[in-house]
Amino acid sequence: MSVNFQLRRDPFGKLVLTTSEGEEHVGVIPVRAFPIQAPTRGISLVRDGGKEAAWIDDLADVPEQIRALVQEEIEGREFIPEILTIKDVSSFATPCTWYVKTDRGDTEFVLKVDEDIRRVGETSLLIADNHGINFLVRDMFRIDKHSRRILDRFL
Repeated sequence: MSVNFQLRRDPFGKLVLTTSEGEEHVGVIPVRAFPIQAPTRGISLVRDGGKEAAWIDDLADVPEQIRALVQEEIEGREFIPEILTIKDVSSFATPCTWYVKTDRGDTEFVLKVDEDIRRVGETSLLIADNHGINFLVRDMFRIDKHSRRILDRFL
């Protein structure tokens, strides 16, 4: 699939979108329509004022140069570590400390209240720590048994 725009960075590091008509939009921001359920599909390139300048149905369908710029920009703005394993929890009553392995390494965080675990779709969970950082459990049914048992105590 061909796209009807070009994308580059300016000398200040901002994304610049050039439409097929030659119109330039400096400082566009990629915004995912479904960041958890379909992170590579439905991405809007938004200009100042929140107006959509371009739409990407699927990142897999755009040229590598555009895909790399969009992914780089999103990764620089979004920080949602994915929990791969829950090693242990300090208590099954909140507040408690969780010891987890994420896609970004081992860490620990404090879960203040049970309500800080939110379902996203049928199988995903977002767990907010006491600092407001969200951790993702992509599929609570595919995580290892030990982690699943811990999750079940809180759900």
